[in-house]
Amino acid sequence: MTGTLVLAGTPIGDTADAPPRLAQELRSADVVAAEDTRRLRRLTQALGVQPTGRVVSYFEGNEAARTPELVEALAGGARVLLVTDAGMPSVSDPGYRLVAAAVEKDIKVTAVPGPSAVLTALALSGLPVDRFCFEGFLPRKAGERLSRLREVADERRTMVYFEAPHRLDDTLAAMAEVFGDTRRAAVCRELTKTYEEIKRGPLGELAAWAAEGVRGEITVVVEGAPAKGAEELDAGELVRRVRVREEAGERRKEAIAAVAAEAGIPKRDVFDAVVAAKNAAHTAP
Repeated sequence: MTGTLVLAGTPIGDTADAPPRLAQELRSADVVAAEDTRRLRRLTQALGVQPTGRVVSYFEGNEAARTPELVEALAGGARVLLVTDAGMPSVSDPGYRLVAAAVEKDIKVTAVPGPSAVLTALALSGLPVDRFCFEGFLPRKAGERLSRLREVADERRTMVYFEAPHRLDDTLAAMAEVFGDTRRAAVCRELTKTYEEIKRGPLGELAAWAAEGVRGEITVVVEGAPAKGAEELDAGELVRRVRVREEAGERRKEAIAAVAAEAGIPKRDVFDAVVAAKNAAHTAP
């Protein structure tokens, strides 16, 4: 009889947010796999519990090597509890490899739902929440970051990102460049902690604010691309959209056709706008 893999959400800030079942699972699990065993120790002390099972580390550096060991324990009937430093395992944290391996072996996988920075930031952002997508962390290198943003330049759903505080200003500036500096966004800092702060505004203003330096754990929520009719799109916006698609790898002809379909206007109108912009650039002093 095989065991059970339990993914448990941990507090993203305030330890009082820990679900009651988390303490129960910590006490009874045969194996507790933790992203950081020191942080796990602080959490168990705050909750007043003592794990009775074996505690092992399970983080990005040893995830691939340790997964077979945990699957073997599960296959032998163990109840394995997986926790990360904050939030739900496998959401930009270790866990996906273990879940996939367990599923492949027909091992039961369940969860103890808990706090989520993604959903908390989304709910507090003041932006549309009926449709959204989670984009995780953007690449660190500037060129790769811009390419990734260009891929979602026309994404209509609200987007949620994680970011390191020392890269926040560069990320917001890149978002303003690709999405437009008037696109609405919210920077959620230190969620549920003592110095929680939600900074809302256009991307251009948020980029200027972040340039002064920001500390803490950051989640960024960005409004999706607006659905615009032909009468709302000026020539400059049409050209910008074509340029974004070209920089993402599309041929100009394909980019023009896509932008025209998006805007509900003839391809010739977009083509003329692109040619006019090109001519204006050549004649500029």
